Amino acid sequence: MSNIIPVTDFSSPELDIYARLSETQLFHYHEPENGLFIAESPKVIERALDKGYTPVSMLVEDRHIAGQASHVIARCQDIPVYTASLPVLTQLTGFSLTRGILCAMRRLSLPHVRDLCRNARRIAVLERVMNPTNVGAIFRSAAALGMDGILLTPSCTDPLYRRAIRVSMGTVFQIPWTFLDCETPVPVLKELGFQTAAMALCPRSTGPENPRLLAEDRLAVILGSEGDGLSDDTIAASDYTVRIPMARGVDSLNVAAASAVVFWQLCRTDT
Repeated sequence: MSNIIPVTDFSSPELDIYARLSETQLFHYHEPENGLFIAESPKVIERALDKGYTPVSMLVEDRHIAGQASHVIARCQDIPVYTASLPVLTQLTGFSLTRGILCAMRRLSLPHVRDLCRNARRIAVLERVMNPTNVGAIFRSAAALGMDGILLTPSCTDPLYRRAIRVSMGTVFQIPWTFLDCETPVPVLKELGFQTAAMALCPRSTGPENPRLLAEDRLAVILGSEGDGLSDDTIAASDYTVRIPMARGVDSLNVAAASAVVFWQLCRTDT
């Protein structure tokens, strides 16, 4: 049974992963082995457990030990469960815990790009998307609307950052994803057999309802950074440039909102 440990010493090194280590430090925590990440809320933690992620410890509000955290605790045998009241935990971590529970977990090795794409028909590709809220929202839309996987360029935010995981509602554990090893995705996608659709505000763009686009057997939708969008090289090299029609003089949607519109359009004919 998990070991319930009241928090009495804020300086305890066992609490560093919750209180004093940055996301980057957690990523490198066990080098050369895979590092750690923090999952938040019972539903998100359970989705991670379902996909084989190993829990290391938990930080739980005391009133949830026998309540909404009890099932998760029962699944994580023999790990330390640190507990205190919400004001104490908020003081320790610097933020209020969503649904009263955090869990430190070991990362899994990411799949190879070729393995992830082998049987995929519709994938999303994120180029320099750095806002963890947007990354999490894109993952949630991709998982819910039927995309087969997600590739990220190296400068994208890590999908296992705490905010990205929370916004995704744990769908980062449900849809396959991995990082590319370059910032120019189109040549790699072509080599893998995908037609490419760049989401961009260009005059030569087409709408996401284009029958030719929908008929493509294997299609990669490329979404760019929040400020600058996609690089000129990516737009020029892509087979399609896609733009969502706007009303009332609005020029564009947030990248996460745009992803949901396009994913729904591209995947609904496959269901």
